[in-house]
Amino acid sequence: MGHTEADLAQVLHTGPFHLALRAALALRGLPLQRVQHHLAHRGIKVGVTSLSYWQQGARRPQRPESLRAVRALEEVLELPGNSLTRLLDIGEGARTDVDRPAARSYRSLLEVSGTVERLLADLETPMDGGLHTVGHHERIRIGVRRELVGRDSRHVVRAHRDGVDRYLAIHHGDPGCDPAGVRVSALENCRTGRVRSDGETGVVVAELLFDARLRAGETYLFGYGFEDGTGGPSTEYVRGFTYAGGQYVLQVRFDDGALPVRCRRFAQATTGAPRGARTDLTLSGRHRTVHLVEQGVRPGILGIDWDWD
Repeated sequence: MGHTEADLAQVLHTGPFHLALRAALALRGLPLQRVQHHLAHRGIKVGVTSLSYWQQGARRPQRPESLRAVRALEEVLELPGNSLTRLLDIGEGARTDVDRPAARSYRSLLEVSGTVERLLADLETPMDGGLHTVGHHERIRIGVRRELVGRDSRHVVRAHRDGVDRYLAIHHGDPGCDPAGVRVSALENCRTGRVRSDGETGVVVAELLFDARLRAGETYLFGYGFEDGTGGPSTEYVRGFTYAGGQYVLQVRFDDGALPVRCRRFAQATTGAPRGARTDLTLSGRHRTVHLVEQGVRPGILGIDWDWD
């Protein structure tokens, strides 16, 4: 979309905002640095990174200065007045104090799912790795720039067939993540094998090799981690479960210099379903953490999200 004026007119009518902006930029042939220059000439300062996030759908312009920039973009890109602004649906009660990163869309989650399947195929590994989770304790660290600094896992699994000797760990970075800067660590009872990544979706798949081949029914405990810090502000951590399993514990720790104002636990049946079972979580004053515990995991999605302002 965005190769003809008719395409552009259509997406300006239907939205969403980021696709309309992307189509207009493509049709006018303006690089983001040039757009930034045009805006600066009009007295509006917007970073190239912000413009990139806007056209990717990773963030939505909502601050007053950002909305001024959108109105100026309509001039720069020779678009009808209010054509981009109305797609933002800024109405009564809308927040205009912060450019909040957009929640990951159903489409983006499908793209990630397709990327994971492709990377697993590249590693010649089936989606069912022959393991069931008995227990999984995952610890997430959020840094002073509100970024996902890293995460580590202590994982107990049980083999349901003979000969299993590896686990495929999947990391999905926040918008802006550079997979080339993500480091994988084998922390306990395993070593790192092959690693594959996809720059478009921010997905990293790492092969963790066990110290022994498991027989059906045997359990195994291992630990691993991902060091990230390459993405933009983080607003949630989500874990999907394809199969029913044992206990899952998710713990999120925030830097003292970047504490959220509200945290919630949530569950979803599928990526396209609304988030239900939302529960407010209290941030521990001493350790700056929140957590959830699920005793018996069912197929679906669990996570914690938070508001910064």
